[in-house]
Amino acid sequence: VLLQAYGGGLVQAGGFLRLSCAASGLTFGSYVMGWYRQAQGKERELVAAISSGSSTYYVESVKGRFTISRDNAKNTLYLQMNGLKPEDTAVYYCAKGVSDSYDLGYNQWGPGTLVTVSS
Repeated sequence: VLLQAYGGGLVQAGGFLRLSCAASGLTFGSYVMGWYRQAQGKERELVAAISSGSSTYYVESVKGRFTISRDNAKNTLYLQMNGLKPEDTAVYYCAKGVSDSYDLGYNQWGPGTLVTVSS
């Protein structure tokens, strides 16, 4: 399984970015997929997740600003990030779920993409 996130960069506060994650080597539509982030000196946290049926989960701090989506035909996961804040600065990783259930967690992560939000 390969997961490659891209789309990070430097943006001013209030700006937007769209992250993408290209997945290969798996039946993409059979798994819940998620976006994690890890800021310097902090633990990695789950930011958003989406099931194969497109039900979604968001951590409270990004609700109303971030939107997770997926295109199963293209084996691609997305994270639209609007209204970015300096506290969103982190390395963002896409992750594959153990199954299509949120309850079983994630078992694979790809290399991250750095998002830096300047104030």
